[in-house]
Amino acid sequence: MTPARSLYSVAEVRAIERAALAAAPTGALMRRAGAAAADLAMRLLPAGGRVLALAGPGNNGGDAMEAATLLAGRGWPVAIDFRGNPSALSADAADALRRAQASTGQFGQADMAAGWDLVLDGLFGIGLARPIAGDLADLVRAVNRLRCPVLALDVPSGLDADTGAIVGPDGVAIQASHTLTFIADKPGLHTADGCDHAGLVDVASLEIDPSLFPAPGAWLAGADLFAACLRPRRQNSHKGSFGDVAILGGAQGMSGAAVLAARTAALSGAGRVFAGFLADPPAYDPPHPEIMCRRAADLDLEHATLVAGPGLGSSGQARSMLSQVLAGAAPLVLDADALNMVSAGADLRTALVSRGGALLTPHPLEAARLLGCSAAQVQADRLAAARRLATDFGAVVVLKGVGSVIARPDGLVAINVTGGPALATAGTGDVLAGLCGALLAQHWPAWEAALGAVWLHGAAADSLVDQGIGPVGLVASELPRAVRTCLNQLIRAAADR
Repeated sequence: MTPARSLYSVAEVRAIERAALAAAPTGALMRRAGAAAADLAMRLLPAGGRVLALAGPGNNGGDAMEAATLLAGRGWPVAIDFRGNPSALSADAADALRRAQASTGQFGQADMAAGWDLVLDGLFGIGLARPIAGDLADLVRAVNRLRCPVLALDVPSGLDADTGAIVGPDGVAIQASHTLTFIADKPGLHTADGCDHAGLVDVASLEIDPSLFPAPGAWLAGADLFAACLRPRRQNSHKGSFGDVAILGGAQGMSGAAVLAARTAALSGAGRVFAGFLADPPAYDPPHPEIMCRRAADLDLEHATLVAGPGLGSSGQARSMLSQVLAGAAPLVLDADALNMVSAGADLRTALVSRGGALLTPHPLEAARLLGCSAAQVQADRLAAARRLATDFGAVVVLKGVGSVIARPDGLVAINVTGGPALATAGTGDVLAGLCGALLAQHWPAWEAALGAVWLHGAAADSLVDQGIGPVGLVASELPRAVRTCLNQLIRAAADR
C-alpha cells in the first residue's frame, strides 16, 4: 500500500534549515547534501561514465560542487561548469568551491556535445525568484536536449518548489530525469509543470532531527490516508448497506456523461444507482441493466448520495433542479455544469456555502470561474486555489489536473500521485464524480472519499497503461472496471495487514 509523504513549503523548509544549521557543525548540511547527491549519481552512472556538474551562484551550486568533489575522488571523470561569483558565495559554498578546485574535477564552460553520461543540476535551488534568462537559459535548453540522465539537486532549476510553475512567464526550467530534494519533499515537484520537470523524486533529510519539523499542512497522497475506510464487507449485508447514488445530469446530447458516472458508481460498490436524465431517459443501460434510468425530475433528492453535474447543461430546468439539490442535506458531489451554474449564480453560490459539506471536483477553468480569476492564475498556484475554494465553500475540493490537489476547509491539502496523460480525455471527470458518489454512499467521510476516489481513478488508468491500453487512445468507459479491480485489491491488501 503506497504510503503518504509529508510536503513542506519553501518557507517551512527555510525555517527547518535555520534551526538545523544552528545545531550542526559548520558546513555539515551542505556536505551531507553533496554526499547524498554523489551516492545517487553513482547509482545512475554507467561504469566509467562522464559527469557534468552545473554549479550556480548560491548554495545549490555548493551542493553540486560537494557532489562533484566526491565523485571525482572516487574516480569518475567530472567536469564542473561554475556560473557564480566566488567572492559572493556563502561561507559554506566558498568552502565547497575550494575543495572542488583541489579535486581532479575539470573546471570550465561545458561542452554540450561532449557525450555526458550524467548531468548534475545545481544551478538554482528553492530561492529562485526571477526567470532564468540569457546565457543560463541557453544552457538549460541545451541540457534539456541531452539524452542522458539529469539529476536535479533540491529542485530542477527554474521550477517554483511551492507551486510547480516555471518561474516567470517566459522562463525555462531543467527537465530532470531524477530530483534529489533536500530536508523535505516540496509540493511543486508533484503538480503542474513539476510533473514534467522533476522526474523521479527522492528525499534526503540530511540527518536533521525530526523534532525540528512542524506538523505538515500538505501531503503527497498515498493509500494509507484513506486506509481506514478499506474494510471488507460483512457477510450479513445487503444492497441497502452500501447506499444509493443518484446521478443528476444527462441533458440533450450529453446523456453519456450521466451514464459514465452511473456505471462507475455501480462498479465501485454503491448498493443501488439511479441515473437521472434531463433529456428522455433510455429504458435501461444495456451493459448495466441494474442501473435504474429515470427522468431527473423523478429522482429522490433526499435519501441518496447525489452527484450533480455530469452532462447537466445550464437550462432553466437544470438550474431549478440544482437549486433543489442545494436546499437539501443529502451527501453531495458537484461537478462540471453544476459548478458552472454555481459560479454564475449568486443565489446558488449562497446556497452552497450555507449547506456546506459538499465535495467539489472542478477542473482549472471551472475553478477559475468559481474564484473569479483566470485558469492561468489557478494553474500558477494550484495549492492556493484549491485551499481558497475549500475555505470559501466549506467543502472538500478536488482541483483536477496533473498532480490533482485535494483540499479541505481547514487548509490541509494532498497532492495525488497516480494517473497521468491517459486521463486527458473526455468523460474521465464523469467517472471520477461517480466514484466519489459511490464512496460517499458507502459511508466514507468526504475527505477520505475524495482522496480515495482520486487515487483509485489514477491507479485504474495506470493499470490500463501498464497493460498497453493507453495512454494514447484510452477512453473513459474503460476506467470503471479497472477502478473496481483496484478497489478490491486495496481492500484485500488492507485486510491482510
